[in-house]
Amino acid sequence: MNNGKMIRSGITSATLGALVAAASGLLHGQTGDAVTLQIKADQVTAHVSPALYGLMTEEINYSYDGGLYAELVRNRSFKEDAKDPVHWHLVQEHGGTGSMALDPSEPFNDAIATSLMLTVTKTAKNQQVGIANEGFWGIPVKPHTRYRASFYAKAVPGFAGPVTVAVVSNDGATTFASAQVPRVTGGWRRYEATLTTGAAAPSVENRLVLSTGSAGTLWFNMVSLFPPTYKNRANGNRQDIMQLLADMHPAFLRFPGGNYLEGNTIATRFDWKKTIGDVSRRPGHMDDAWKYWSSDGMGLLEFLNWCEDLQIQPLLAVYAGYSLHQERVAAGEALEPYVKEALEEIEYVTGDATTTWGAQRAKDGHPAPFKLEYVEVGNEDQFDRQAGSYDSRFTQFFDAIRAKYPQLKIIATDKTTTRTPDVIDEHFYRGAEDMASHSHDYDTRARGGPKVFVGEWATRVGEPTPNMTAALGDAAWMTGMERNSDLVIMSCYAPLFVNVNKGAMQWRTDLIGYDALNSYGSPAYYAQQMFSWNHGDEVLSVIENGVPTQEWQPPAPRRRPDSPAPTEPPALPPVRQVPMLFFDATRDSKTGTIYVKVVNRAGTPQPVRLEIAGLAGLERKGQMITLKGDGPDDTNSISAPAKIVPVTTPVDGISDKFSQTFPAYSVTVLQMKAR
Repeated sequence: MNNGKMIRSGITSATLGALVAAASGLLHGQTGDAVTLQIKADQVTAHVSPALYGLMTEEINYSYDGGLYAELVRNRSFKEDAKDPVHWHLVQEHGGTGSMALDPSEPFNDAIATSLMLTVTKTAKNQQVGIANEGFWGIPVKPHTRYRASFYAKAVPGFAGPVTVAVVSNDGATTFASAQVPRVTGGWRRYEATLTTGAAAPSVENRLVLSTGSAGTLWFNMVSLFPPTYKNRANGNRQDIMQLLADMHPAFLRFPGGNYLEGNTIATRFDWKKTIGDVSRRPGHMDDAWKYWSSDGMGLLEFLNWCEDLQIQPLLAVYAGYSLHQERVAAGEALEPYVKEALEEIEYVTGDATTTWGAQRAKDGHPAPFKLEYVEVGNEDQFDRQAGSYDSRFTQFFDAIRAKYPQLKIIATDKTTTRTPDVIDEHFYRGAEDMASHSHDYDTRARGGPKVFVGEWATRVGEPTPNMTAALGDAAWMTGMERNSDLVIMSCYAPLFVNVNKGAMQWRTDLIGYDALNSYGSPAYYAQQMFSWNHGDEVLSVIENGVPTQEWQPPAPRRRPDSPAPTEPPALPPVRQVPMLFFDATRDSKTGTIYVKVVNRAGTPQPVRLEIAGLAGLERKGQMITLKGDGPDDTNSISAPAKIVPVTTPVDGISDKFSQTFPAYSVTVLQMKAR
């Protein structure tokens, strides 16, 4: 009987018996029973999908507005609250007086049917009256930095101006940068100014102020302030956060969500046609899934530009006729407008300038079509409680997309019976033990059906961003996806972003944290980076022996909110033995480099004997990339962004049989080169 375990074949009965017989929760391996990893380099079990590691995004935790999208002005179109210009304040300096109020009688345009009226009633020398915006938890100031300010305005006849645009400290004591617009005319017009800071210390306790020393009445709208953006994109993204994403080496971006795609209601879904074109004509909408205003400055073309800037593929999710509060469109004639809308959206992405929507994209500033390979129909439609609803809706979308775009691969978000999707999207949010206990699920999954896209997943431990325990659970899960990437062809962690300021988070745990000034990657971020950077194209056979386990009692299943209360406490699931070490091995067929990933969830260093067969030999020297924490709760933060980061060290003495010790609470990539 085989006393080991071939990773792709599950736990053997002998190993399981030993685990169950263990008196303690943790089986460390008895005398002479050290952990052994046998790598058969002449046995390729699968090929690693080139699109295995990607990004998933939606507007949650102030991911776009107040996050990646670089706009610094909050409520720039004065639509967040119909009665109150929230996040705006009246400025009255040195005795100047005035008032401000929303004015629906002076609409800005058809999309933005109000404006902010500033009435200046008294000014004299050095007296200023104006409006100030607090930004998203502050307006960030960095030294020697150019900011692009703009606004639309109109004034009553006789207003003399000028209007001063300035970034000022909240206490009014320091003006970091300012510029003047000489005068404002009587009709709506866009005004621009460049603000350049000097040798200022970085800070966020600041605001943007538009003020004047002249009496009269002015109306404002679309007040904007942009710092330098990634690759100098107009209406672009924050440089620091985009660099964090680029450093992950992702293969694709799944957008626009998530619950943000569906909305709680049909009316509040991501309506892509309202997110394209001039930003001053985008109405914005309430992100009612996560309860805050979305400016839609991050619209369909901005998502595509994001992909272009990172040189990755878009994975487009289309609205499929279902919203979270159980609003749905019945399949058939009623659904046809939504199917047509999806086809037009695909045309906007992929059509040339001779097509209707390709021409619109060209008009919006991007003449060349984008490459598109995958389209996802809906999001988490398993929550639709009407039996058969998704199946019938998916069929209608599938047939229409397949007929017009036969080259596209179509992703389903729930099980279907009438049509077979190319890919099925599966989502997993779990605790650390739960995630680790499922890391071998795909080893025994039947092949032959649709490929798998793990479109949302995370080990939910730590907030606002994951701690080391979560990173270890994530890494254990990724070993399972990577060695089964003949089946699991794509994956992306979620949520991707969180603004760490108080009141900004709707969901813990999130991969990347930031405030208005700084950003950082969590330990789980660096685990993702290590996996994405370090893998070959061939999965090698691995057999493991003597792996220690920990006993874990899974919690009782959660009851659905709409289900009746149980008369008795639910029975607990059986106790599980969860491994403390996880492995997978891949090889680059071109260079011969072998990447062995080892995840040690234990609180003690773990020696492992590695035996590599099927090679003529190995170079003696290699290297290890290690991510480790001092304890399971160790983590990164705004104040300590690099407390836990990967460290590369040389390794000497590699051979076909050698031992290596892996630190406590660590994720390691061991790189070896075949001779």
